[in-house]
Amino acid sequence: MSLHQQIKTEIQKAMLAKEEIRLNTLRGLVSAFVNELVAKRRKPNEELTDEEVLDVIRKGVRQRKDSIEQFRKGSREDLVEREEAELKILETYLPLQMSQDEIRKVVMAKKEEMGVTDKSKIGMFMGAVMKELKNKADGGDVKTIIESLFE
Repeated sequence: MSLHQQIKTEIQKAMLAKEEIRLNTLRGLVSAFVNELVAKRRKPNEELTDEEVLDVIRKGVRQRKDSIEQFRKGSREDLVEREEAELKILETYLPLQMSQDEIRKVVMAKKEEMGVTDKSKIGMFMGAVMKELKNKADGGDVKTIIESLFE
């Protein structure tokens, strides 16, 4: 079963279990799938590939994290809790992310391979590391680790 179909099935389960937050999150996700299909000039009743589904979910995760940060700044803990609950639901569909130690090992190996010694090539270095770690590590974690090497 494709990830797209699995999420549609999960909606039915959430309805039966009366899990409001899960249901709303998954419905929003399916809506985002339709938007993605339309943006790619495909029919709304088609299915996204698993990779496309993961891209849409990652976008949703980034949006939730940004919202949480903004709501915290605005002292809206009620909204923070809801966004965090939605974030946890979305993250269950993503593959496990690498730990900071694993990321650090890859970054150090790539640094040696590319011979990067100063901050002037940090953009090119970051791009190469992200290409290697595509979808396996959080970009924010990678950025933090790379910046810590050049302090």
